[in-house]
Amino acid sequence: MPIHDQGYRHYGGDRASHGRSWEVIAKTGIRTFVGKRAFIGLLLVAWFPFFVRAVQIYAAANLPRAAFLAPTPEMFRQFLEQQEIFLFFVTVYVGAGLVANDRRANALQIYLSKPLTRTEYVFGKLAILMTFLLLVTWVPAVVLLLVQIMFAGNFIFFRTNIHLFPAITLFSFIQVLTVSSAMLALSSLSRSSRWVGVLYAALTFFTQAIYGVLYEVTRDSRWSWISVPSDLSQVGDFIFRLPLRYRTPVPVSFLAIAAIVVVSGLILERRVRGVEVVA
Repeated sequence: MPIHDQGYRHYGGDRASHGRSWEVIAKTGIRTFVGKRAFIGLLLVAWFPFFVRAVQIYAAANLPRAAFLAPTPEMFRQFLEQQEIFLFFVTVYVGAGLVANDRRANALQIYLSKPLTRTEYVFGKLAILMTFLLLVTWVPAVVLLLVQIMFAGNFIFFRTNIHLFPAITLFSFIQVLTVSSAMLALSSLSRSSRWVGVLYAALTFFTQAIYGVLYEVTRDSRWSWISVPSDLSQVGDFIFRLPLRYRTPVPVSFLAIAAIVVVSGLILERRVRGVEVVA
């Protein structure tokens, strides 16, 4: 049997362009979670408020006695508020182990020994979490807007409230980016996904508790900037052109949210390294 020359040969395959390695991380992570039945069940439960609102819109459009259920801009804002509990659970379920599990398995050294930058690694992990969070916030809210148009049979409501689509989009992405960056930063601080979940719950509820105490003492809602959920609520009300619920200036709430994203980025820059960092 002849033995063919196994020497040097030019690579005959396609070369992936630089800067797209994050897509592999994102696609693999998304497929991993989609394959989990418990997670699919969580997503289905998260869409339950959507079906309730869809029935409400249908009744308002087809039943004269249900006219009081007619959709308003406040309804869409309230819908996104209802989704916050599912936003929390999906964030913990998906995000807690995104970096922590890699640190526990010493996989960062393997990831970053490849032609993969830290930015691509972080962006790939961020894309996993943001994809699922948008799936329980932005996607159902936009579909709900389309359902209203379909059941009404006209574009009157949409034209009257033309700001709703950009408002839903802008607020959903601000909310998801803030939550995702904070969770990813916390995930990089520990090797235990359970501990990361506890840290995230503390960030969410402890800041809210501090604001609650300060409000009870001072009776002044200008302290709401201390609470991450309150900052997002204030920004959401502003974007949807609704009355503000706190006396905190909107720019202050925006700055608080921006600070969370920036600090999270700095933590990730510090913690995501090919060599373990000893503080």
